[in-house]
Amino acid sequence: MSLKLKKGLVQIYTGDGKGKTTASLGLALRAAGRDFRIYIGQFMKNSGFGEHKALEKFSDQITVEQFGSGKFHTEGGPTEEELKSAEEGLRKIREAMLSKEYDIVIADEICVSQHFDLLSSKDIIDLIDVKPKEIELVLTGRKASEELIERADLVTEMKEIKHPYQEGVEARKGIEM
Repeated sequence: MSLKLKKGLVQIYTGDGKGKTTASLGLALRAAGRDFRIYIGQFMKNSGFGEHKALEKFSDQITVEQFGSGKFHTEGGPTEEELKSAEEGLRKIREAMLSKEYDIVIADEICVSQHFDLLSSKDIIDLIDVKPKEIELVLTGRKASEELIERADLVTEMKEIKHPYQEGVEARKGIEM
């Protein structure tokens, strides 16, 4: 049992700008430097991004699991497989948090998972409600609901002003992926 914090908070990184996952990973890196143990559960992701290769170097302190197809839906709704994957992710995040093996639990893209009907607002509120007081819980993703924002202790909104994809620049290895 690790537990470096006396009072953990609920943080949300949301908004339409770049940097939500990156901010949570920066927090994980800072915490690992202080011998914290971190669990990162990523919804809607399934491929190897650059951060996964880097995080392997911290595998004794940072655990990363992915739950999803790698697709962000815009029409047609989620498949049965994607719904099951999201449920599994929620279950594993809850288990990691309640195990008290980790000081920080990051639920990456959980907010946008709610927006795309992979999870309900109630699912995420229930996760916040059972958070042990010593655990820091970080929720990321676009479109965080007002209900989630009200429950959080810290909310940062990433606002896009300008992005190279508007000019046709694809995601670049080491920068966006």
